[in-house]
Amino acid sequence: MTAKTQRLTGIHCVREALRARRRELHCLRIRSDRTSPDLVEIRGLAERAGIPILPLPPRERTEREASNPQGVELEAGPLPEYDLETVLSKSPRGNHRRIVCLDQVEDPQNVGALMRVAEVVAADALVLTRRRAPPLGPALARASAGASEWLPVARVGNLGAALDQLKASGFWVVGADPEGDEELFALPDRFFEADLALLLGAEGRGIRAGVGRRLDHSVRIPTPGRIASLNVATAGAILLFECARRASRKAS
Repeated sequence: MTAKTQRLTGIHCVREALRARRRELHCLRIRSDRTSPDLVEIRGLAERAGIPILPLPPRERTEREASNPQGVELEAGPLPEYDLETVLSKSPRGNHRRIVCLDQVEDPQNVGALMRVAEVVAADALVLTRRRAPPLGPALARASAGASEWLPVARVGNLGAALDQLKASGFWVVGADPEGDEELFALPDRFFEADLALLLGAEGRGIRAGVGRRLDHSVRIPTPGRIASLNVATAGAILLFECARRASRKAS
């Protein structure tokens, strides 16, 4: 493999990479001693994409086997990343645009989980900073269960400037904050009838002060239990699904 080639493992992210075709596809390898409907589907996708299909070595207790128990891997190029202008030029997926912005969330498991939720609810894009954010590599692809193959990602050098640009494009910037002024579930329906940039900060540090000054709304998720904090991916999921729920209620 070259330095730019990535090895994707796992049925979900391999299948979605083959379906989306947003990256260069080089070679599929499937373990010869295993068959399943998922692997049959993946083989068919690879055949339609016109890429070589090679066998993985037979079942052996090796380090590679332990890291790839589903017996399928895809050699592929990197995912594309965009500038914010390109993301904003795309047509919205729903009646109102939804863009998720992450302020120094560095754990690929959390970012991948957020991408999975964002794609499930048909968000339009994810905004990551160039520094203190994970690469769009195999770990993130696997954590996202393949959602990273579909959700556009914009990389920005300055998140505050990017939020200013979103505001100038008609977005309200909404930050999730345990000490937020407004409770999420008490917000009126009209709040969700706008283009929203949903901002989440790193666990522990939260949203940086300079970035937080761009907020139009600081929203808290009620936590009546003894534990008052939420994992960033969980908080993001609640925020995104509430946006989707309100939108579907309005549509009906």
